[in-house]
Amino acid sequence: MTRVSVNRTLARLYWLLAVVLLLLLASKFADDMPGLPPFVVAAANNVYEFMRDMSLLIATGGVAYLSNVFQKRSKFVESLEEEWRNIVRTKSVLLSTCEKPYLATDDYLTAYYRISETIDTMRIVYRNAGETDGLIGLYPYAPLHDMRRALQTLDPRLNPEVPNEKKALVRDAILQAFNALRETFLEELDLEEPQHPLLIPGSRRLKTPGAAVSAMVVEENQRRRLKREPSPRPDIDGFLTTLRAEEENLGKADETALR
Repeated sequence: MTRVSVNRTLARLYWLLAVVLLLLLASKFADDMPGLPPFVVAAANNVYEFMRDMSLLIATGGVAYLSNVFQKRSKFVESLEEEWRNIVRTKSVLLSTCEKPYLATDDYLTAYYRISETIDTMRIVYRNAGETDGLIGLYPYAPLHDMRRALQTLDPRLNPEVPNEKKALVRDAILQAFNALRETFLEELDLEEPQHPLLIPGSRRLKTPGAAVSAMVVEENQRRRLKREPSPRPDIDGFLTTLRAEEENLGKADETALR
C-alpha cells in the first residue's frame, strides 16, 4: 500500500468519523432543538442509544481496520526496501562487468540475467503505470530498461572485441540511469534526515582511549578473580597474553581503533 493510498484511506476514515460525531451530537441535543417533529426526536434518541450501545464494537472495528491498513503499508515498505537492495546489487554487478578487461560470455550472461530478474521482480511491488484490463501499461521505472539496453551492447557473442571507450560509455550510462532511478524510487520510503549527521569530510574520532571508573573497577575485579582460579590451559593463557602485548605495542592509534 503506497503512501498515497494510506493517506486517502485515512482521509476517508477521518471524514466518516467527523460525520458520525456530528450525527451523535445532533442526536444528543435533539430534545433541546425547538420545532423538530416528535418522530424526528424519537428517531434521534434511538440513533444515539444505538450508537452508545455499539460504541465498543465500532471502536474495535475501527482499530482492527487501521491495524490492517498499517500492516499492509509495513509489508509494502519491506518489499520496497528489498527491491531497492536488489537494484543496488544489480548495479554493482553491471559496473563490475564493465570493468572487466576481457568480458567472457558467462560474465555477460550473469549480468544480463541479473538485470532481467530485477526488472521482473519489480512486479511484486508495483503494477505498470496506466495498466488496465485491456492495456499493458508502462513499466514504472524505465531507467532499469536503459541499464539493460546499455549492457546488451557489450554482448561478446555479437562484438568479441569491445574497446575500453565503449565500456566506459556503458558504465556512465548505467550510472546515469541508476542515479535517475534513485531520485524517484526512494521517495516512497519517507526517508528523513539523520538527527546526528557527520557532514565534514576527513572527520576523525573525537573520543579518547579509556573507560569510566566503574568499568575499570569491574575489569580489575574480574582479573583478580581469574587469577585466583587455576588455569586448565596455561599455554593458551600465555599465547593470548603474548598476542595482546604485541597488539598493544603497535601504538596508541591501533589500540584506539580496536577498542
